[in-house]
Amino acid sequence: MHRRQMLLNMLLASAAFALPFSVNATQIRNARLWRSENKLRLVFDLSGPVQYKTFTLSAPERIIIDVSGARLEGNFTQLALENTPIKTIRSGHFGQGDTRIVLDLASPVQLNSFLLGPEGAQGNRLVLDLGHDVAPHMPVQLASAPGAPVKEPPAPVLAKTRFKRDIMVVVDAGHGGKDPGAIGSKGEREKDVVLSIAQLLAKRLKREKGFDVRLVRNDDFFVPLRKRVDIARKCNADMFISVHADAAPRLTASGASVFALSENGATSATARFMAQRENGADLIGATSLLNLKDKDPMLAGVILDMSMNATIAASLQLGHTVLGSLEGITTLHQKRVEQAGFAVLKSPDVPSILVETGFISNTRDSQRLVTARHQQAVADGLFDGMKQYFERNPPAGSFIAWRQEQKAAEQERV
Repeated sequence: MHRRQMLLNMLLASAAFALPFSVNATQIRNARLWRSENKLRLVFDLSGPVQYKTFTLSAPERIIIDVSGARLEGNFTQLALENTPIKTIRSGHFGQGDTRIVLDLASPVQLNSFLLGPEGAQGNRLVLDLGHDVAPHMPVQLASAPGAPVKEPPAPVLAKTRFKRDIMVVVDAGHGGKDPGAIGSKGEREKDVVLSIAQLLAKRLKREKGFDVRLVRNDDFFVPLRKRVDIARKCNADMFISVHADAAPRLTASGASVFALSENGATSATARFMAQRENGADLIGATSLLNLKDKDPMLAGVILDMSMNATIAASLQLGHTVLGSLEGITTLHQKRVEQAGFAVLKSPDVPSILVETGFISNTRDSQRLVTARHQQAVADGLFDGMKQYFERNPPAGSFIAWRQEQKAAEQERV
């Protein structure tokens, strides 16, 4: 399923139906199988909303489902697993009050998972769609855990999942075309400096296995702020980075800074100044960026707040890692990630940061920023920070996530 739609589904389930947690854990009450041509659907009926994660292991092939704050009622012995890619299903306690479910597979499958909230007679559900080869004449079979009623699962909605996919990074060189950005004392133009750094960063990303990159602009032309955000979302970006080399209110201000979005005001006067300078009249709102038109306005607001809060938290973590990577390359204007209402960062579902590589208004910064050697060093620093972040937070289905799962599997076998 599209990463953005998965996020929206999870937010819908948790926002619309979540109640304060009681002392009793959510129950995994029932398990059902549904077969169709080339698809197998496994449905877990739940007593309430949950959080979960899935990953795969090889040699032997397995799918792991970790369900937070849930306990299993019954077992899976009654499920009809014959002629399916699932050989056995195991389960047990995991962590503090969590449940781990393991699907032992006969062969690799394509996995798509999502949560469904209550609808009609159905309650909360965790759904796993497994892509495989099934004879088209095979009938539908249902099975349940002992003592649980059998209910017809919903019709399958299967989205294509590309395993071991590349992490998509969208690199935005600020300003461009009719907008030169800040101008140095000797005529240095911000738009030229940041384009060079962005191009070098893109080249470095392309050389790294597991990454893909899209430049918002690869030449000297202007792109409105709204369009920059749209490009990131249309590319289904895992990360958006906007590269700048702005002017500061004080000519003595120097060093690199990293900014994330703030919905509650700027964290400093400089951050507020930078955001106002960058935004100009080209302001956008995040409400139109999630598909919430058919939702109740109050629910839509809750979903947007949850999505923005989660994205800002990820952006701060990303920014902190990138800032640490830049520290050995250039001086830092601030040793913390600053926040302000930058319009270009207002994507509710893509972690986004704005990096001021230095102040072109500062003589020393400007002299360094125009040199090819320093531009390359900055691009390498940005890349190193991104790579560290994604190695700690690999997106589901990505090559980096798969590589880490293989390492974990090897350690299990030792």
